[in-house]
Amino acid sequence: MREYLVFRLYGPMASWGELAVGEQRVSADHPSRSALLGLLGAALGVRRDDEAGQQALSRSYRFGVKLVAAGMPLRDYHTVQWPDIPKKFAYRTRRQEVRDKEKLNTILTSREYRSDSLSVVAVEAAPDAPHGLPALADALRVPVFLPYLGRKSCPLALPLDPRLGGFDTLKQALDSRDDEPFVPGVDLDDDEPREAKIDLEKDKQARYFWDEAMADVGMDATLQLTRHDQPLSRRRWQFEPRRELAYLAGGRQ
Repeated sequence: MREYLVFRLYGPMASWGELAVGEQRVSADHPSRSALLGLLGAALGVRRDDEAGQQALSRSYRFGVKLVAAGMPLRDYHTVQWPDIPKKFAYRTRRQEVRDKEKLNTILTSREYRSDSLSVVAVEAAPDAPHGLPALADALRVPVFLPYLGRKSCPLALPLDPRLGGFDTLKQALDSRDDEPFVPGVDLDDDEPREAKIDLEKDKQARYFWDEAMADVGMDATLQLTRHDQPLSRRRWQFEPRRELAYLAGGRQ
């Protein structure tokens, strides 16, 4: 039996960035490893320029994800002001970039989001992890920095509600939140809690994703994915590819 930290991610908009080519900023349908590490780092107060702290997070935690509702894709059109690229110096701030109006150009960009998506995340810690799972749970309940779903413009619509538990397999951990009400609410005319009525369209078949290094997952992978979301340097915004395994519920097990 292994111990997992299990929490939920839900919001009106989410953006799980993939490879960015030119003006296109695409989003996956489920959380990336870099986004989950960033969420833990924000909750713990690990700053992005703290290379040692970021590397400690990256090598200490593994993730499994259950995609309950992929949501609807949403594309946002942007126009962005961008200066000419100087040859003899580098801009240090955005203010410096936009100061000289005559050198500004306009570029068009397209950014993708997922609207009304829901995922369940299970975290597994290495024996030498700098923060144990109970400490992670406490940080997610009272985060140092505000957590968000991939981008700062994508806030959470529900509390993360982290819970610790021992499970025989990763699948059991990810399925452990299935019977809970989607949103626990309170009737103003009644002191007893009740389930809030929110129309979330769940997928007909849940999809499971996990790090290749995770053991005792309780599923046979039906698909292998390559994702460029393993952080090398947060300060320089560099990532390397990794292999992610996937299982479609209702298929071969």
